[in-house]
Amino acid sequence: MATAHFKEGIAGERLSPAEYADNFSDLHPPLDHHEALVESDRCYFCYDAPCMNACPTSIDIPLFIRQISTGNPLGSAKTIFDQNILGGMCARVCPTETLCEEVCVREIAEGKPVQIGRLQRYATDIAMEENKQFYPRAASTGRTVAVVGAGPAGLAAAHRLARHGHDVTVLDARAKAGGLNEYGIAAYKSVDDFAQAEVDYVTAIGGIDIQNGKALGVDYQLADLVRDYDAVFLGMGLGGVNALRAEGEGADGVANAVDFIAELRQASDLGSLPVGRRVVVIGGGMTAIDAAVQSKLLGAEEVTICYRRGQEHMNASEFEQDLAAANGVTIRHWLQPKRVIADGGKVSGIELEYTALTGETLAGTGETITLIADQVFKAIGQSFVPGALNGSGAAIELDGGRIKVDAEGRTSMAKVWAGGDCVVDGREDLTVSAVAAGRDAAESIHRMLVG
Repeated sequence: MATAHFKEGIAGERLSPAEYADNFSDLHPPLDHHEALVESDRCYFCYDAPCMNACPTSIDIPLFIRQISTGNPLGSAKTIFDQNILGGMCARVCPTETLCEEVCVREIAEGKPVQIGRLQRYATDIAMEENKQFYPRAASTGRTVAVVGAGPAGLAAAHRLARHGHDVTVLDARAKAGGLNEYGIAAYKSVDDFAQAEVDYVTAIGGIDIQNGKALGVDYQLADLVRDYDAVFLGMGLGGVNALRAEGEGADGVANAVDFIAELRQASDLGSLPVGRRVVVIGGGMTAIDAAVQSKLLGAEEVTICYRRGQEHMNASEFEQDLAAANGVTIRHWLQPKRVIADGGKVSGIELEYTALTGETLAGTGETITLIADQVFKAIGQSFVPGALNGSGAAIELDGGRIKVDAEGRTSMAKVWAGGDCVVDGREDLTVSAVAAGRDAAESIHRMLVG
């Protein structure tokens, strides 16, 4: 990574245009034809393959890899899309190192798994580049379904419902469809506007009308949808950001990491994005890693992640932690924010307290440390904002602050299903898990609609 140009405080244009382009190039360049054949030949095509069991969408991984090895990438793509219509993005952003590749027999035997994610990208990219549509719509059923949220769960549900011949209207509060795929993923993981290309591919099946700038609870109410449509799927994700609960966190220079990532993803000129010289990120998950790494790639000189527990407790995978370290990010553990220090209303540092576990209880030790910082990012998790549901009389039951659903994604309100990050269903908050939830809920809706 290039050395940042010296600029005090939070500023843009720390690097040259060429340096920005290099820093934000594709993290995992696609395999070419020869590389894909060589890599697919490493697969043992296991019977009762552990990799398939580890995939939240249950893709038949040995089959799609065998299809690549026999020169049939379109057949491979169909095998993937049968289970996961957003297989292209999942190939780029899935933490495969903790899912399919972690249990790969090659990983267990040799410490080098088959590169399942990159093989999945190889096949799906070919199908999308050729706009190969595998699923003609069924005859129209005359039934209508409203989908709230055009993120992974909503898009997966919309596509599966359209396949069955239902007419789907997707309502999304943002200017673009895609949800976290468009706004919440590190730019170097999804280049060349891939999120929008995938939205176009998904909606090419027909029967899906996406309406942007339509927010639940503002532009329409849930009761309106229940009245006007035969079924409703809620896939609006998480809209709230948890507070630091530290003194002075309202100072200028303290920002939400998710907002920072969204702004970066939508920027046409990376040099216009202001970043501090010394950045501190509070959190231990994927968002914290993404915010920290991208701060460094934008030209920050020092970036430190502070997490309140130990390395073994971090939600970010070992690969992501290593990626941060490789980009010059320092990760410090057993520290929680206590006070944001401001000079003239602007962040100049942050005081943190050391923590320790006593049994299962985490508590501060009373010992503190102060880090110099001109920018602090909050990445300590998001929360569901249920206020938008109140227009229907808040009839939907919540559990732990999120929507409660049964095994098929049904909520407590008739005709309403939900899936993705906004629900409590035992799945991890991952793109691939949201796809599975949307797909499964769509099948349940379909069964209801056809009686």
